[in-house]
Amino acid sequence: EPPLEKTGQIKDIGQEDGTANSEQGEEEMEVESEKEEEKPKAGGAFSSALSSLNVLRPGEIPDAAFIHAARKKRQMARELGDFTPVDSEPGKGRLVREDENDASDDEDDDEKRRIVFTVKEKSQRQKIAEEIGIEGSDDEALVAGEQDEELSRWEQEQIRKGINIPQACISFELFFCQPAEVNNLYYQNTYQTLSYGSSYGIPYTYATYGSSETKSQKTDNTVPFKTPSNEMTPITIDLVKKQLKDRLDSMKELHKANRQQYEKHQQSREDSTKAIERLEGSSGGIGEQYKFLQEMRGYVQDLLECFSEKVPLINELESAMHQLYKQRASRLVQRRQDDIKDESSEFSSHSNKALMAPNLDSFGRDRVLYQEQVKRRTAEREARRARRRQAREQTGKMADHLEGLSSDDEETSTDITNFNMERDRILKESSKVFEDVLESFYSIDCIKSQFEAWRSKYFASYKDAYIGLCLPKLFNPLIRLQLLIWTPLEGKCRDFETMLWFESLLFYGCEEQEQEKDDADISLLPTIVERVVLPKLTVISENIWDPFSTTQTSRMVAIVQKLVDGYPSVVNAENKNTQMLLKALLLRMRRTLDDDVFMPLYPKNILENKNSGPYLFFQRQFWSSVKLLGNFLQWYGILSNKTLQELSIDGLLNRYILMAFQNSEYGDDSIKKAQSVIACFPKQWFANLKGDKTISQLENFCRYLVHLADTIYRNSIGCSDVEKRNAREQIKQIIKLLASIRALDHAMTVANDHNVKELKILIEGK
Repeated sequence: EPPLEKTGQIKDIGQEDGTANSEQGEEEMEVESEKEEEKPKAGGAFSSALSSLNVLRPGEIPDAAFIHAARKKRQMARELGDFTPVDSEPGKGRLVREDENDASDDEDDDEKRRIVFTVKEKSQRQKIAEEIGIEGSDDEALVAGEQDEELSRWEQEQIRKGINIPQACISFELFFCQPAEVNNLYYQNTYQTLSYGSSYGIPYTYATYGSSETKSQKTDNTVPFKTPSNEMTPITIDLVKKQLKDRLDSMKELHKANRQQYEKHQQSREDSTKAIERLEGSSGGIGEQYKFLQEMRGYVQDLLECFSEKVPLINELESAMHQLYKQRASRLVQRRQDDIKDESSEFSSHSNKALMAPNLDSFGRDRVLYQEQVKRRTAEREARRARRRQAREQTGKMADHLEGLSSDDEETSTDITNFNMERDRILKESSKVFEDVLESFYSIDCIKSQFEAWRSKYFASYKDAYIGLCLPKLFNPLIRLQLLIWTPLEGKCRDFETMLWFESLLFYGCEEQEQEKDDADISLLPTIVERVVLPKLTVISENIWDPFSTTQTSRMVAIVQKLVDGYPSVVNAENKNTQMLLKALLLRMRRTLDDDVFMPLYPKNILENKNSGPYLFFQRQFWSSVKLLGNFLQWYGILSNKTLQELSIDGLLNRYILMAFQNSEYGDDSIKKAQSVIACFPKQWFANLKGDKTISQLENFCRYLVHLADTIYRNSIGCSDVEKRNAREQIKQIIKLLASIRALDHAMTVANDHNVKELKILIEGK
């Protein structure tokens, strides 16, 4: 309700106190109005003087003159003692007023009971009224006018709040502005409206409705205040278009940002959906993979347990088979050595026989027992030679054969029977190794199928488990069991590439899709060859191979050359197993060179009888040495040239064969032997030589040929023309032999010494 009864005429002056103190100021005015009732005359005059300050509208900024006037009036009120200080605590105004009202009521009661002995002092309101000129009789009229003026001001404020806001302007601005701008526009339009007087014809002053004197007096005392201009900014089409454009751009940017956010969320949703589908789809596969891997784990554990029990048996059988072949080879080598000793002792001189005990021979053996063994061996030896001679006659090779070129590797029927019985026993035991095991644990096809299924279904885990590196070791005992009787030195031996294990593993890991370069399954067979075949060949080379046997040497060279050509990734000089194989070959050749080669020395008068035993023994030993030279040089291309030249030329030719040449007959026999020796040399040794000299190791042999030509020429002096013509032809053959080994300096020497003019033809016809 409007304050009609307890409302003063004075409004809080000075808008800088703010709207927060307006309510407090009204409460202070109510307190003052109670005191002014006692001084009606003075209050009426002061209220009329302050009415000129009420022309300032709410929210309007006062100018300097207005602020100066307000300060003057507050200073006046402070000096008169009628100034109420502003309370800093807004919540205590009402309590202070109630306390003051209670105190004033008590004071009124005391004044009624108190006897006044002095003149009553006038109130400040009365003093202001007296100064203005209002008499005390007009006090009631003044109070009534103040009440009417307060009521009128309250009604005008209510009307202004209801209808003073321009609705059309606000609606237009709300459409084009942001929410924050709408609030500012609302308050701006609220305070920037037309004045009361211009809108409704009511003056923007608080006048007292009463006598005409009061009206005129209030009009005369009003302080004029210029109302600021309140005209709105004119709205044009360009302004509207600009605002619409700005609004449209803002909405486009907002729409673009929302669209990007939408697309981002949409993509995230699609990714999440795909991830869910992928995880849901793979959950079943993971379960199956786990089940499969658990089954493979159990299978591999059982397989390893089976192998841990069976592999020692396989090793024993393999060792037994190797020992069997080794014993046979050692027996043959020992028999050959005994035959050489027997013949050598038979044709050697016994000049020191008197110095020995009568019951011992030159080697300290029991004479009687030794003689019995010699007779037995001699009988067996002659029987073997007779059988070989008979076989050559049947085949028509008797004319081309030379004693000592055949390999004396025939066995007695007893030795053959014992060997076959032991071999059959080992094979029978090998067939029983896996008789108590299921096929899936010893069959290469079954084991391969298990790992092929793993590879095809779950290649990632197969690769992570390094199965490709484990398979060669896993198949190793099974393959060694199949290679138990494999010996490439025998004519009936199967090629290992035609065996079942090789054919079964040949296409392992070769799917239709492209394979990775580092796939270990690609090198499965080469790795098996490296770890199974090469070690077995090493054992065969060291214990079974006989370098004196041309047949065995040719087969051994063939299998090694096949491995070198077919498996270059593993059979090379850097491979450990290959190095062990080559080392075993060299050791076996050196042992043969030291233990089995023997060249007897006899006077030439003994060798003149070509049917005598010493001559036959000498020829047999010479041609066996030449055969060994050819066997050594078959390893050309596998062993290095330096190693071969050391073994064949330095160790055999210069050490034994040249010594035999010195005791040979000068003529066709020596030239034939020299041709056989030169035929053993690889032609590649002399193809790339520069100059007139041959390799340094053949210098001794070349000097022997020069000496042979000189000897033939000297022996022809004084002979018939036919013999001289034969000697000249033999010299030409020697020149060809020297030219064939690139010893051109020696060939020219022989030609110049013996006036051979066809040197160029002989060299080109080499």
